[in-house]
Amino acid sequence: MPVHNADITAAFESIADLLEIQGANPFRIRAYRNAARTFSELSREARELLAAGEDLTRLPGIGADLAGKARELVDTGHCGLLDRLRKELPPAVTELLHIPGLGPKRVKSLWHDLGVQTVEQLVHAAAAGRIRQLHGFGEKTERSILEAVLSQANQKRRILRSVAAQYAESLRSVLATIPGVKQVTVAGSFRRQCETVGDIDLLASASNATEVMQRFTAYDEVSDVLSAGDTRGSVLLKSGLQVDLRVVDPACYGAALLYFTGSKAHNIALRRLGHKQGLKINEYGVFQGQTRLAGTTEASVYESLGLPYIPAELRENRGEIEQAQSGHLPQLVVRTDLRGDLHAHTRDSDGHDTLEAMAKAAQELGLSYLAITDHSAYLGVTHGLDAARLQAQGEMIDRLNDTFSGFTLLKGVEVDILEDGSLALSDAVLARLDVVIASVHSHFDLPRTHQTERLLRALDHPHVTLLGHPSGRLLGERAPYDVDMERVIRKAAERGCFLELNSQPQRLDLNDLHCRMARDAGVLVSINSDAHSTFDLANLDCGVGQARRGWLEKRHVLNTRPIGALRDMLKVSR
Repeated sequence: MPVHNADITAAFESIADLLEIQGANPFRIRAYRNAARTFSELSREARELLAAGEDLTRLPGIGADLAGKARELVDTGHCGLLDRLRKELPPAVTELLHIPGLGPKRVKSLWHDLGVQTVEQLVHAAAAGRIRQLHGFGEKTERSILEAVLSQANQKRRILRSVAAQYAESLRSVLATIPGVKQVTVAGSFRRQCETVGDIDLLASASNATEVMQRFTAYDEVSDVLSAGDTRGSVLLKSGLQVDLRVVDPACYGAALLYFTGSKAHNIALRRLGHKQGLKINEYGVFQGQTRLAGTTEASVYESLGLPYIPAELRENRGEIEQAQSGHLPQLVVRTDLRGDLHAHTRDSDGHDTLEAMAKAAQELGLSYLAITDHSAYLGVTHGLDAARLQAQGEMIDRLNDTFSGFTLLKGVEVDILEDGSLALSDAVLARLDVVIASVHSHFDLPRTHQTERLLRALDHPHVTLLGHPSGRLLGERAPYDVDMERVIRKAAERGCFLELNSQPQRLDLNDLHCRMARDAGVLVSINSDAHSTFDLANLDCGVGQARRGWLEKRHVLNTRPIGALRDMLKVSR
């Protein structure tokens, strides 16, 4: 596996960036930047120099330590220091480096001084005027950063994946019925289960590409044909959604599917890995010289690189390739792993169906338990339950449970977290329930410190089981409130309570990075539908997709436990 000077350069630049974010010694940082420059300008490959017995310390700015790391990269393809630095930083922090105007020094200040780890938190901090207070920023820089983020966000209209699915699946089904079509798959960010998508990428394999393209451009919902060639075309649907179609030969379908699924960063990393092995990887297959080694399936492409199949949801270049190489890819949670749902509403508050209807629908989906968690009587718009109505509902649940076989309704509530972090129901009422979801439904604009302390105090409450939709966001409508999620996750770990992954498509809250943070902190996540009708129970599929993007396995998810084990865990958490 030949390592090129460009690989050494990239590794040293990454080390310098990560060290600077961590606040390491400036001289050490500068040494890595100078070393990166040296290898980028070196006319001979470092591996050739080492093979010839040359001493790399003879190169400008390369001491024994740097020479050792260069040799380590050449010999193994890895650098232990770089691997360690990547593990020490939150996954999203380095993504801030991609924002114009934010170099390592500024990312370091944002992270250490303001606790900003994600782009969403960056926007909140800028909007609140907190960035300008940092040394070396100022009001103009703060405005420029906010404009850069918003510009990136507005470059392309994005819609909820759940909305795009309606259009994508209909068109996919139409194309799949064409004679000679062997496979049709929705690729791109849609297949990676991203929360929102900018457009739809369809990939088909067929014996007659011309007919497929004709049917595609003549599809009833097409408003404009943007382009139409022999094997590729692009249309605009009446909904405003752009759909791109590519028709390929079955022999290269797997390679094309991998390529068009992305992400770009994942694909680039694969190509670099292939290059080190003397292979060329593109949308047509894996080649050694003119010989195609793989490409019919995605698995064959990964196998040609010595890797196991990497699920689409993980393909973001966030460590999945390294985990695949070491044999430690997660066995991602699947929908059938879920035994129950711990967040559902009935018409007793703001839901649309009865207790009986919700229970029946849950059983039909193969669930063995469902927690009824109607709202507490705090916000009038939800027709929430007070102590008396909650008691009456609990008695009804007891009667229904006597009629079930192999299914259990759990008594619960979604209680409002008040501005000061207290709860909208008394301890005496909450103590009688199986599940208490504490959620924020008001005062979204509190300052970061206040909002964080509010959630921490709520989690300290001995009867709280779950923190509901932890960031409060509504995709495309309301940004997450400004909160230190790292502290919130640590508090959940200390308390032994759990975090919700709310599966409503407009929420999908926790986001994927926070799911991974919870997993790494040992906090179990509950994938809940937040159903307000029998139909909404299907939201669980969306939540599982988000959980998979967050690297969650069955063992990381609370409601994969059978009812007996779940009850024991709920008691311990309280």
